[in-house]
Amino acid sequence: MREGIRQLSRAFSPGAPTEVGSVTDDMVAQVPVRIYRPTAQGAVPTVVFFHGGGWTTGDVDTHDGATRRMCRDVEAVVVSVDYRLTPEHPFPAAFDGWLAVAQYVANQAADFGAGPLGVAGDSAGGNLAASVALALRDEGRPLAAQLLAYPAIDLSGQDDYPSLIENADVPGLTRSDFEQCVARYLAGSQAGTGFPASPILAKDHRGVAPAVIRVAGLDPIRDQGLAYADALTAAGVPVRTHTYPGPIHSFLNFDAVVPAAGDRRPTARRIPRPPPPLTAGLPVLSRVADRPARIRLWRSGARRCC
Repeated sequence: MREGIRQLSRAFSPGAPTEVGSVTDDMVAQVPVRIYRPTAQGAVPTVVFFHGGGWTTGDVDTHDGATRRMCRDVEAVVVSVDYRLTPEHPFPAAFDGWLAVAQYVANQAADFGAGPLGVAGDSAGGNLAASVALALRDEGRPLAAQLLAYPAIDLSGQDDYPSLIENADVPGLTRSDFEQCVARYLAGSQAGTGFPASPILAKDHRGVAPAVIRVAGLDPIRDQGLAYADALTAAGVPVRTHTYPGPIHSFLNFDAVVPAAGDRRPTARRIPRPPPPLTAGLPVLSRVADRPARIRLWRSGARRCC
């Protein structure tokens, strides 16, 4: 399965890789990472990125295109985390590894971008990013922003999200696919009924980093992302939310069939330097997620697990 996902990722990202300043594979907090550095000099933002794949598949290679674009377009150091996968390493292995990397990067900021810190992730990675953002808040660590692309926010088994029914059989991620991914990740535990497995079920969302939440209209977990946006807003957290009506799940990786996915947005603002207030992180991460609008990816029939 994992090799098949790698091949699918390569098929959707043909041609030469997006050029960035440098790319190195390394270990951070005993976790494999790939570090992308922009050509820009001086202090730049750092984004710790967690890939999707249903906690079962995906790696730094499957999301190489997305992380390269992020590094180039927003001139940020991107630390892509190759966290441990299920079924070999069920919950909380992925979360623990993710948090350890984010803590290390926060403590050693001068070794990375030396500017504001953000976290980002798509799907299962969005679940991890949201939970890590909450954990960093609890530790009193500053975080500029969190980008959550079609995140899996509620692993409790609640079925009161309309999109689970509306998009139950849409290509890319079906409801059955999602439920199987969650079952493998939780491995029979009841951890999904609370935080950190389900960030929407955290007792308090106040004070967490400002969020950019992007969801796909044809996605069974679309309404989980929207519900999380509502929860953050109710807690006084600045949120930018957008629902793309056409795409299916996993749209960040569809360069070959989404011309807009590789476009630069010259009107989008960058994080100002020196380090700005927390809300300045929003346009930086928003810039990465705004590309696939108006594209109907469901026609491709591609399938990925969350």
